[in-house]
Amino acid sequence: MHKTSGSRTVRIVLAASVALGGMLWSTVGSLSSATAGAPPGAPPSTIPGAIEYTPEGKQKRPPFWEFRKWIFVGTPVTPNDMNDGKANFPEFHNVYMDPESFAYYQKNGKYRDGTVIVKELVSVGTKEAASGEGYFQGEFIGLEVSVKDSKLFPKDPGNWGFFSYGHSYPLKDVSKPNKIDECNKCHETNAVDFVFSQYYPVLRAANPMSMKK
Repeated sequence: MHKTSGSRTVRIVLAASVALGGMLWSTVGSLSSATAGAPPGAPPSTIPGAIEYTPEGKQKRPPFWEFRKWIFVGTPVTPNDMNDGKANFPEFHNVYMDPESFAYYQKNGKYRDGTVIVKELVSVGTKEAASGEGYFQGEFIGLEVSVKDSKLFPKDPGNWGFFSYGHSYPLKDVSKPNKIDECNKCHETNAVDFVFSQYYPVLRAANPMSMKK
């Protein structure tokens, strides 16, 4: 039977301690990155590329390369030529939800506190393609974000905050919350828990309540 010498045992213990310390430091670093820039009292987030805020409470524009990895829930469009040339939202809206909140929605059929929904605006491009006539996406032109957070928006209907970074490039780097009259009231009246879930087949299919029907 092989016996480990005392000096070798010490070396093994030290190596294990260094490795464990590195793992702990890596974990702390990840948590610090996830909560960086959050307002005082905001819950820590485990969402990759989590939404951040300035000390004044303005939201920082989320990185494109992060939210485009999230759950894509749909692309509604209400073009001008179907609305007497005066559509309120004439562009495509590519809508993404953070994975953690989507998983919660799949399980509970509700939008959790901390849900982030990003809406990337894309112009209507050509109306002709090899497949036929239709509405095809053009260029990126804007970005909007909605966040459900009872600590950050305790007095806003549904605890939802809405942010806009503009409808033309270059986009703003930060955005203050929109006024309640600009978004909340319409969402409260016409949407499901302030999200137009009825227009997104991905969300309809993910809702466990719809699966029981």
